[in-house]
Amino acid sequence: MTRIISGRWGGRRLAVPPRGTRPTTDRVREAVFSRLDHQDVLRGARVLDLFAGSGALGFEALSRGASHATLVEADARAVAVLRGNVRDLAAGTSARVVKERVRPFLSREAGPWDVIVLDPPYDIPREDLAAVLEAVATRLAPGGMVVLEWASRAGEAPWPAQLRPVAAKAYGETAVHYAESAAVRLDANADGGSVDA
Repeated sequence: MTRIISGRWGGRRLAVPPRGTRPTTDRVREAVFSRLDHQDVLRGARVLDLFAGSGALGFEALSRGASHATLVEADARAVAVLRGNVRDLAAGTSARVVKERVRPFLSREAGPWDVIVLDPPYDIPREDLAAVLEAVATRLAPGGMVVLEWASRAGEAPWPAQLRPVAAKAYGETAVHYAESAAVRLDANADGGSVDA
């Protein structure tokens, strides 16, 4: 089990798939959402949670004021858990669960979304992740933010030209990378683009 950290569902527990996914730790989620709260990008936001697993990132966003979250996951067991979490939280129509691989989903869904979070498998080939980020970039609303959780050993994220990296921070084996539309600069805090060990 994992828990929602803050907001209207703060403290509520979420079921997690029995295997095959890697839930984001409370520490990492707290850091991510503190930053997003600080930048005021969550209130009323349309959120896309790719490689959703238990949906912890999407549900945390909803708990903190996002208006809608689309949770995309290909694994059938994880999708069953996701649907159970939607039911248990009484999220209703504010959460949409999609059983599909990420790239086909992005090929047919135009968005736009205000916040896009990705937690792909750490062993995803770099070129596959680059292709996903290329598609994500064209589905990000003006002023939106992309958050990528990836292995810290993988180095810099393969951001496309349409996205401008604004920060990255490592938490042990996990690194969180942030980017915004290259055409619209947000008031990011001064973390810089370096990865802290």
